[in-house]
Amino acid sequence: MKSRAEEVLAACGDKGVMLAMAESCTGGMIAAALTDIAGSSSVVERGFVTYTNEAKHEMLGVPAPLIEQVGAVSEEVARAMAEGAVSHSNAQISVSVTGVAGPGGGSDEKPVGLVHMAVAYEGRDTVHERHVFSGDRQAVREQTVMAAFSLVLRVLAG
Repeated sequence: MKSRAEEVLAACGDKGVMLAMAESCTGGMIAAALTDIAGSSSVVERGFVTYTNEAKHEMLGVPAPLIEQVGAVSEEVARAMAEGAVSHSNAQISVSVTGVAGPGGGSDEKPVGLVHMAVAYEGRDTVHERHVFSGDRQAVREQTVMAAFSLVLRVLAG
């Protein structure tokens, strides 16, 4: 995980952009992985841990009716979280994650391991990915962090 985090920091540094994180199911793990690395303050602008629907609305501006309509674990909310992180920070790029880490809370429609993530980058369309990870809660969360790093790197690469 550390080497991937270093790649994200280097890529953001090369592009001269600051990064924000909007995390739900990972509870700050993305920000922690990045800030474990010395010098990360040149790239990491801030992190939002928005575990509740209320926090997503208050801190990121995700419309409450949207959450009520499609649920917090959805493409639409992941996109809104990422876009909200950019608009509520001084970052030019952000990554968001929202999902069902388990072991409970899943359903047929939204099983344990389902994660929606998005990257918003100023001047570009927001990019979304849907994943269904396997394993226990920790494994789902770790896989989410790695996938989020990969998505940021792909978006930065253009």
